[in-house]
Amino acid sequence: MSKQFTLNLPLAEVALDRDYLTRVRPDLTSELSANSNTLVLVMFEQKVLLTESLSLKFLSTETVGIGRNFVYLGKTLSDGSPVVLVLLDSEEAEQVESDSTRWHHLRRSGAGLSSSDAAIFTQALALANWHENHSFCPSCGSITSSAQAGWVRVCEKESRELYPRTDPAIIVGVVDEHDRILLGSQGAWEDNRYSILAGYVEPGESLDAAVVREMFEEAGIVVADPIYLGSQAWPFPYSLMLGFMAKRIEGDAIPDGEEIVKLRWFSREELLAESGSILLPGKLSIARAIIEHWLGQKLEGQDH
Repeated sequence: MSKQFTLNLPLAEVALDRDYLTRVRPDLTSELSANSNTLVLVMFEQKVLLTESLSLKFLSTETVGIGRNFVYLGKTLSDGSPVVLVLLDSEEAEQVESDSTRWHHLRRSGAGLSSSDAAIFTQALALANWHENHSFCPSCGSITSSAQAGWVRVCEKESRELYPRTDPAIIVGVVDEHDRILLGSQGAWEDNRYSILAGYVEPGESLDAAVVREMFEEAGIVVADPIYLGSQAWPFPYSLMLGFMAKRIEGDAIPDGEEIVKLRWFSREELLAESGSILLPGKLSIARAIIEHWLGQKLEGQDH
C-alpha cells in the first residue's frame, strides 16, 4: 500500500474518534442533549447543510433535538466534542431549512469540502443509507428499531440484532504491455464518460480472485499481479472500494455488452490530449485517484 496514494483519497481520512465504547451508555441521549459542545449534523434525503465557506454546518442541540433517529458518530480529534447525526423527515427538514438549494449532496458538493468534512459526511451518509434499507428484519419481516446510539437495529419481534454492513468492491487500473490504461463506459452513462473497471467481491472470494474474475467478466481479459494501492469508503449505499493496479497478460479487451459497452486503451499522451472532451471520475472517487496515480500527475480542470 502506498502512503502517498492514500493521502490522495479524500474519503479515507480518519476524521473522528469513533468512541465505540460510549455507544452502549443507557443515558447517552440525555448526555449528548445536555452537552453544550455537542455538534449536530442534520441530514434529509442524503443531503446536509453547508456553511457559506463550504464546510459542514453543525447545529446545537438547542436548535435540533436528539430524538430516536440519531447516530452518535464519535468525537472530534481536536477537542473531543461529540458529533451526532440526526435524520430528519420532510416536515422537520422544512423547519430547520426551508430553502431546498441549501441542502447539499455528497456527490455534487463533496469535492469542495475539506478532507475531514468529506470523511464525516461519508460516515454519516453510509449509516443513514444502512438505516433506511434495514427498517425491516431480513429474517421475519418485522419492524426494526435503532439501538446503541444508531449502530444497531433490533428486530422488535425476535430481538435479533442487525449491524451496519459494508459491501467490499474492487476497482482496478489495468495496464497493458505498452503501459496504457484500460477505461470503459457503461451503457447508462453519457457517451463520452469513462472510468476504470470495478465489481463487488463475491461470497467466499479473496480480493485478488475478485480482481481476476471481474476483469475477465467485464472485459474478457486475463490479468495478473494485482497490487493493492489503498481503500476508501463509498457510501452509495455503503460500499468499501479497494483499489488495485494489475497487468493484462491475455485477451483483447472486449466489453461484456451488458454493464460495459465500450472499452479503450489510453496512453498518457492520449488521455491528456482528450481530457477536455471526455468525462472522467470525479475528484471524490478512488477511480480518479488510481487514474492520476498511473498518469503521474493531477488532471486539472476535471471534476465530473
